[in-house]
Amino acid sequence: MAPSAMPLPAGGSTPGPLEWTRSLSEARPVPYWLEDPGRPRPEPALTAAESCDLLVVGGGYSGLWTALVAKERDPQRDVVLLEGREVGWAASGRNGGFCAASLTHGLTNGLTRWPDEIHRLEELGARNLDEIEKAVARHSLDCDFERTGEIDVATEPYQAGELRDRHRELTGRGLADGIEFLDADAVREQVDSPTFRAGLYDRRGVALVHPAKLVWGLKRACLRLGVRVYEHTPALDLKPYGPGMAVRTPYGRVRARQVALGTNVFPNLLRRLRSYTVPVYDYALMTEPLTPAQLDSVGWKNRQGLGDSANQFHYFRLSADNRILWGGYDAIYPYGGRVRAEYDDRPETYAKLAGHFFTCFPQLEGVRFTHAWGGAIDTCSRFSAFFGTAHQGKVAYAAGYTGLGVGATRFGAEVMLDLLAGERTERTELEMVRRKPLPFPPEPFAWTGIALTKWSLARADAHGGRRNLWLRTMDRLGLGFDS
Repeated sequence: MAPSAMPLPAGGSTPGPLEWTRSLSEARPVPYWLEDPGRPRPEPALTAAESCDLLVVGGGYSGLWTALVAKERDPQRDVVLLEGREVGWAASGRNGGFCAASLTHGLTNGLTRWPDEIHRLEELGARNLDEIEKAVARHSLDCDFERTGEIDVATEPYQAGELRDRHRELTGRGLADGIEFLDADAVREQVDSPTFRAGLYDRRGVALVHPAKLVWGLKRACLRLGVRVYEHTPALDLKPYGPGMAVRTPYGRVRARQVALGTNVFPNLLRRLRSYTVPVYDYALMTEPLTPAQLDSVGWKNRQGLGDSANQFHYFRLSADNRILWGGYDAIYPYGGRVRAEYDDRPETYAKLAGHFFTCFPQLEGVRFTHAWGGAIDTCSRFSAFFGTAHQGKVAYAAGYTGLGVGATRFGAEVMLDLLAGERTERTELEMVRRKPLPFPPEPFAWTGIALTKWSLARADAHGGRRNLWLRTMDRLGLGFDS
């Protein structure tokens, strides 16, 4: 891998590795968001037999949106939700809090895979983000929701050219509404980094949230509407039972007419789906709150989310108390695709990220990091969610959000409920919904292919974005690996 995805301009300087390490001396290896004092107590575990109309498995965004939307559609519907640990403890409480309208992991990926329905997908995505904003207001979700937009920044000359070309293409296709190309001066007027050479500013398509507060707010809303939530209750197996389904838990069992699976990165109760996703570990740092002088040195008055344009990219944003979250770049796939707690902490990645941070913002030398953490992303080969049913339509699932699920999981909830209802809707008619991605091969081929792809992506970043034969072949096959 390249030592940094953000090279300094000529004549620049940056703190050395020792200083980067010092910036981490007080960083606790826990997610910043989950340490909030407003964290609710977990609901009791299920210790008996239950029955319901709809059972939702998984207490992250996917499951909670499904339970909430189900009750909003039909307040009399009897809904139970099971969570194996505590609501929001996994990806939903560890992410960067970028709530994007895109359902396709960005316009470029959407244009590549579904060019004939991209306008509809963009329309549905924008509507979905609007519905999330309405739900925040309707249910009084205290989650620091800010409709800030996002800037995709170029840190290399070739990336600046690619952003300009992308803006021209989007304009020609009628997809550039609310998207503005920024040259180096214009982007640095928004956020000042010596590494920024251009930007693509999506003014309306991204909101920022406190991810853990959002998931806790969704839980409270579900409880107020009558959803029975059981935490510390893992679902152990799923089997037909009479006209419905039954899920066994350590201390009980739930019989349900229908089941919605929102387990994402964790092993799916439908074994045939397990090859469609792999866990990829992502890591992030959170700084101490910036002083007014430090914040002024960076600018960032409009508080947009940011991400750079490299294959191995960083994402970064301000929190409500003016900390900077800085994450991404390393994407670690553990051999065998195992999800384990020990993978959530990776000091060598934290040191690398700290160095990249000070390369991007040398004016913040001396800032300390207070938190450093990681978590697993459910990654599929097309980078955006897939959907389907099983057991004669009594079970629905959505998975594979590949790091862009804060907003898209609500759309996925709508799709699962449509599928369970047997309805033909504008969502269920989408090719994106009707077709699945290619599965990942078994080991050792999955690990070898992902490792080769990561190496190739790093090489492309270091060589003007030129994609080698391996990457071009993966592109043609519709396979890939997103950092």
